[in-house]
Amino acid sequence: MSSAVVIGAPGEHELVAHTPRAPGAGEALVRVHAVGICGSDREVYQGNRPEGYVRYPLTPGHEWSGTVEAVGPAVPQSLVGRKVVGEGFRNCQVCDRCHAGETTLCTDGYEETGFTQPGAMAATLTLPARLLHALPDDADLTAAALLEPAACIAAAALKANARPGERVAVVGTGTLGMFAVQFLRAGSPSELLVVGTRPDRAELSKTFGATDFRTRDQELPGDFDVVIETAGSASAANTAASLLRRGGRLVLTGIPAPGADGLDPTDLVVRQLEVHTVFGAPPDAWAHTVRVFGAGLLDPLPLVTHELPLEEFPRAIELVGSGDPAVGKVLLKP
Repeated sequence: MSSAVVIGAPGEHELVAHTPRAPGAGEALVRVHAVGICGSDREVYQGNRPEGYVRYPLTPGHEWSGTVEAVGPAVPQSLVGRKVVGEGFRNCQVCDRCHAGETTLCTDGYEETGFTQPGAMAATLTLPARLLHALPDDADLTAAALLEPAACIAAAALKANARPGERVAVVGTGTLGMFAVQFLRAGSPSELLVVGTRPDRAELSKTFGATDFRTRDQELPGDFDVVIETAGSASAANTAASLLRRGGRLVLTGIPAPGADGLDPTDLVVRQLEVHTVFGAPPDAWAHTVRVFGAGLLDPLPLVTHELPLEEFPRAIELVGSGDPAVGKVLLKP
């Protein structure tokens, strides 16, 4: 019997029988292969996700991969049987931001798979087919389950616009940081520095293409063209800004707790720094991710440390919050 995880209220979950929902007009039914656990899933379970950004009861799961089993009216039949990943933001497609392709800024309010709409911690997921991105037929679906966080970093890489031969750096060594290294490496930088708090990430960083690794208590250079920040710690934005040359480009993706150190506006103006921010991934970033993944330039598998059945949802949540350096990406396999 197929099943689904349902969080009825903060701290309460159960495994329930799952009945696939037939796709309506414009929808597709996907057989879920794997679903990643993110810190925000832990927030949903614990009840500390901001109001308006979660709706209980809920089947979580916004990082996933699968295969299309059926499509509704007005959806190409050619999608059936294809391996896919999918965008999470349920944008309206009508407002000016959506028409500009900036779907994460949709003015119709927030709706997202796995937070306000049923997610992928179930045997199947039915969603608007326009959110799907088809993968190559030989794609590894376990690796592809990590393409949602990768797409957020693809958005950062596109905003950073690093050119071949530029000096680039990444602050943060978690899943997002390791994706940032891979995206920047694909653009042929002359140097690629990774700055983090965990010396044990040095080897993995260099495997993915870093030319140098430093912990933030070491002496840091200050002449990089581009820096992508993924750490989300209180001081990460300032550390990232300090690495830049005058006129350099900074992209912030981390969301620190309230009270983080702010960037100094005088420093930004005098050094003429460009500052960009990313929250989620618009369609062009998803398309870029799938293209880079299909070209073999993005290797998510080394980041996966645990693959568990849906029944072990509580253990998966515990692992994600454990702070254990041996825990990387945790996947559930419906």
